[in-house]
Amino acid sequence: MPSQRPGPDARRLLPRQISQLVVAGRGGTAPEIIYESEQLIEAPNWSPDGAWLVYNADGRLFAISPDGQQGPNRINTAPVENLNNDHVIAPDGKHIYLSANDGHLYVVPFEGGQPARISHDVDPARRYRYYLHGISPDGATLAYVALEQRDDGSTMIRIATLPANGGAETYLSDGACPVDGPEFSPDGQWIYFNSEAAATRPGHAQIFRMRVDGSGGEQLTHDDRVNWFPHLSPDGQALAYISFPPGTKGHPADCDVIIRIMPASGGPARNIDRFNGGQGTINVASWAPDGQRFAYIRYPIIPWPYSA
Repeated sequence: MPSQRPGPDARRLLPRQISQLVVAGRGGTAPEIIYESEQLIEAPNWSPDGAWLVYNADGRLFAISPDGQQGPNRINTAPVENLNNDHVIAPDGKHIYLSANDGHLYVVPFEGGQPARISHDVDPARRYRYYLHGISPDGATLAYVALEQRDDGSTMIRIATLPANGGAETYLSDGACPVDGPEFSPDGQWIYFNSEAAATRPGHAQIFRMRVDGSGGEQLTHDDRVNWFPHLSPDGQALAYISFPPGTKGHPADCDVIIRIMPASGGPARNIDRFNGGQGTINVASWAPDGQRFAYIRYPIIPWPYSA
């Protein structure tokens, strides 16, 4: 799920805090900071042609080259300018699919333009919201988190799919426990996600996968840390995710997090980077198309005044 909505109550950086857009190598090469900002930036995607990283800042989208030499350039999505940090790029690179803080999903040309709404209206009494996380390899289906606020104050969270051109949703989980971050595997056979299905204490999310029809669920991580947002490499062999400290509830900002990589079918994970981060760090798919690098955001607190 995303950060707070843009505006006076939006999440902001702390005093003496910056955002660092980082590119790391799959093979364990040292992470490289390609862009720094005194503003909050979140959730980088990598364009399918390898030319751009797309990230969210203050309810808008921006593109920057992976070496940091071109951009950032704003991607116009007006009049929808209250975007959250859940967005995905179509496999052909022609469109970006967006979640907005009005609770709906939109699509816009990659170069920017008039957004078109995809999601449909739901009975207002359900207080229904769409949070986008994945798109199928053929570009035909979106995977999202469906959130409903119940009258008793509780929340039901389910994984669902929706045709990318609009239509009826299909629910893949039953709302029995919190879930998030659904993302298709490159072969289109699996949806990877984080879930508290095996939790023995509130918030103890682990990485799971299931078939695209919701069957065949498998737990892939089994540790004391809180694991979120699995992202598959383009060859389908590796999985990057963010790991929060034990006892974390949700995916908050400003935690001592670790970026880890493990085999896509399960197995030992290795640490890639450890830093202050969390919300906004790696909420969406961020692998380079060659599968050798991926991007994420750090949020260090540094001596002030800061000079880039």
